[in-house]
Amino acid sequence: MFRSIISMIFALTLTGAEAQYISQVLEFMPAPGQFTNTVPWGSPAASETIAGKRDGTMSLGAFGGYVIFRFEKAVENHPDNPFGVDFTIFGNPTADWSEPGVVRVMEDENSNDLPDDTWYELAGSDRWFSTTISNYRVTYRNPGGADLDVPWTDDRGDSGVVRSISAHTQPYYPLPDSFPGIPGDTYTLTGTLIKGYLDTATPPLIRSGRRAFGYADNRERGDARTFLPDNPYTSELEHSGGDAFDIRWAVDPSGQYVDLDSIHFIMVQTAMMGHGGWLGEVSTEITGAIDVSPDRSVQGETDLVVIRDLPQVIRVPEFQIEVFVLSRGRIQEGKEIRWEVEMEGGDETGQVPGARVDETNLLILERSGKLSLTASLVQDPSIRATVTAAVDLESTGYERTTAAGREVCLYPNPATGRIFIRLPGAGGGFEISVYDAAGKRCIRSFAVGAQTSLDVIELPAGIYFMEIRGERGNSRHRFIKQ
Repeated sequence: MFRSIISMIFALTLTGAEAQYISQVLEFMPAPGQFTNTVPWGSPAASETIAGKRDGTMSLGAFGGYVIFRFEKAVENHPDNPFGVDFTIFGNPTADWSEPGVVRVMEDENSNDLPDDTWYELAGSDRWFSTTISNYRVTYRNPGGADLDVPWTDDRGDSGVVRSISAHTQPYYPLPDSFPGIPGDTYTLTGTLIKGYLDTATPPLIRSGRRAFGYADNRERGDARTFLPDNPYTSELEHSGGDAFDIRWAVDPSGQYVDLDSIHFIMVQTAMMGHGGWLGEVSTEITGAIDVSPDRSVQGETDLVVIRDLPQVIRVPEFQIEVFVLSRGRIQEGKEIRWEVEMEGGDETGQVPGARVDETNLLILERSGKLSLTASLVQDPSIRATVTAAVDLESTGYERTTAAGREVCLYPNPATGRIFIRLPGAGGGFEISVYDAAGKRCIRSFAVGAQTSLDVIELPAGIYFMEIRGERGNSRHRFIKQ
């Protein structure tokens, strides 16, 4: 495996505190992409560019490409840091183009100065959505030349290509002279896949929507003269900008929060598999990173509401909304949400006859138009989030979330005591099985009709898969038990 070791150590004194840059890049494993095998973004030299500064040039390529780096000293999980965040990673996103990368952290538990202990993912805003897939595996195959698409297959039976674009015609598969640790025929990368929001409907205007918080190459840079971090919990760009991270977001493989006093190693990995037309593949870029120094004088809002993106067009009369309340980046249970629904044809209060969100966060629609949904905290209405979509109930097209030809809704997700299963249009009998992450069946049940529920209170916290088998086919769905 290719390793690039950088021995430079940089520190800057600012208002009496030391601010650390990246001191070492320990491993650079790019996925295929438009910058792979190019200088300076996709060559071994990229490792040198991101150490000691924040205006370097490194592209991780398509899904799964990653870099591992460290600072000279351990990064503390310090409660007096501004907004509670501990370090900032800089990329090159724009207001309309985010290329999110998942971030993981590691303690040097065995004190051998190597990243060979346990990785913990910093759970960003999309970590809890049902569309997010942990331990997603993609295998890339070398097409054998320049200006060629790179085929890929995943562990779910899907396949596609990393498309070559006219602006970059070099081989996209990593070349052996630059990356001798990558096999010349195929290689596999594993990580967390998020769906994101990629809008390619009206080229040349292409948009990859910004995630709420917790991903690299997601928020723009700010004032280059300051090392005060951006507040990741608000939409305003503050101070240095970039993507600020709190070590307290760390979760173990089962999705449980863990408390770490400090960390020594950081991994950034491209989290989306998508193609942006003339812009090429969605590929996380890194330009540098810096740790955060304690400063109790810098305060700001740390609560937020996160809603999963709606489809660009909703063509079903019922659609399950996923919404979460977080405080300092951690999920909060029992918070009451107020919904505001706005649609073409509504009155001044925003009330829309036939459009509402019920107590299970199910969106119910009776007509077409432009839709806007806002969720706010009842106890603090200033904490809010808004999503939009077009509604087309007249079209013969019908978007479904399962291969079985049904719009299956699981809610709430994450679940605590009981999870509800809605199968609109269903009328026959179904067998429902719940499996844990190791593939062991934990629950087996039978149901008749369009809606049922399962008691999951006895299940240990973690990630589970629900298999639904019926006359119209089979489908498999992911949910989280808290």
